[in-house]
Amino acid sequence: MFKDNLIELRKYNNMSQEELADKIGVSRQTLSKYETGESLPDIEKCRLIADVFGVSIDDLLNYDKKISENMGLGVPPKGKHIFGLVKVGDKGQIVLPAKARKIFDINPGDNVLVLGDEGQGLAILKEKSLLNLLKNARKQPL
Repeated sequence: MFKDNLIELRKYNNMSQEELADKIGVSRQTLSKYETGESLPDIEKCRLIADVFGVSIDDLLNYDKKISENMGLGVPPKGKHIFGLVKVGDKGQIVLPAKARKIFDINPGDNVLVLGDEGQGLAILKEKSLLNLLKNARKQPL
């Protein structure tokens, strides 16, 4: 997956192998070997590559397009996630994917606030996050 993600990110950012190689301090030939899978970069080079493209090291190494159900979505920017598609049940219920629940610390019994914007879609906030947001807003001077 790494080599595919590297190629996709480089091309998406209209960057040549030589340009990216210069940014991370390797030769174009070395970068070419990363892209063919002939060799892998060390962890420091992975960090540099992830920083250049603004993605997490985990997504750079492990992001699998199959997760996005072949919607044509590439590696998401750092802090952004694609959890895949979920079905809406008869009564409007959805099951949040396990990875989403883990990242956002959503547990059984937690309350969430569902917000909607007809142009942008739905958003789900944990009750605790909303309360913290409101608490911090009260502290701000007008």
